[in-house]
Order: sequence, then C-alpha cells, then structure tokens
Amino acid sequence: MSLVYGLVVNGPAYGSQASRKAFQFAEAVLAQGHSIKKVFFYQEGVLNASSLILPANDEVDITKQWQELALRHDIELETCVAAALRRGVIGEEEASQHQLKQHNLAVGFQQAGLGGLATALLKFDRVVQF
Repeated sequence: MSLVYGLVVNGPAYGSQASRKAFQFAEAVLAQGHSIKKVFFYQEGVLNASSLILPANDEVDITKQWQELALRHDIELETCVAAALRRGVIGEEEASQHQLKQHNLAVGFQQAGLGGLATALLKFDRVVQF
C-alpha cells in the first residue's frame, strides 16, 4: 500500500541535523514507492529556502538538494510566510508588497500561511516533523 506523506521541517539548513535528516527520510520514503506531496518549512526551517546560502565546496548544499528532489518528484516546497519574513527570507510578492528592493526566496520554494498547511494535513496519510 502506497502512502502519501507530508513533512514539516523546523530546523535550519545548517547548524542542525533536522533538514538533512528530513531529506534522507524523504529519499527513503520515495525509494519505497510512497509519495510526498509537500514539505513545509517552519520556524528556523524557513532558512532552508534562502537563495543566499552558499555552503563551502566540501559541504552538502541542502537547499539545492531539496530543489532537485522537488523537481524530480513533483513535491511542493513551502515556507511559513510569517516565519520567513521574520527571518529575512523574502519572496518576490512579499518584497513588492512591503516595498523592498530585493527578495531571496530560492527557486522552487513558495510562501504560504499555516492555514494552507492545516488544510493540506487532511490529505496526507502520514505527517512527519523534523
């Protein structure tokens, strides 16, 4: 039986194992034939969606890995808009709305509210938080 998963990532790209563990879990779930419809980045997890993250050459680029996984498996990558704005991760729409000249939301990520997550939770067989 194939299950539909949703993931919630609360840890930043670096300085915590949460994002890396979530990514490894996602790969394992997909390899077993299940699907993941959404990865929601919340609290410090929104930092995974910054296009300004530049890891050293010998480090894993977790943001790029999330982007590639999402493309390969049609997974939505969403950040909590309030948490993201609070931490300086700004999408193009929010930059325009707040009259900012720059935005730094990485390609493939979208910003959404917690209401969107709550609605999506009803569609998943399993939700795993990291």
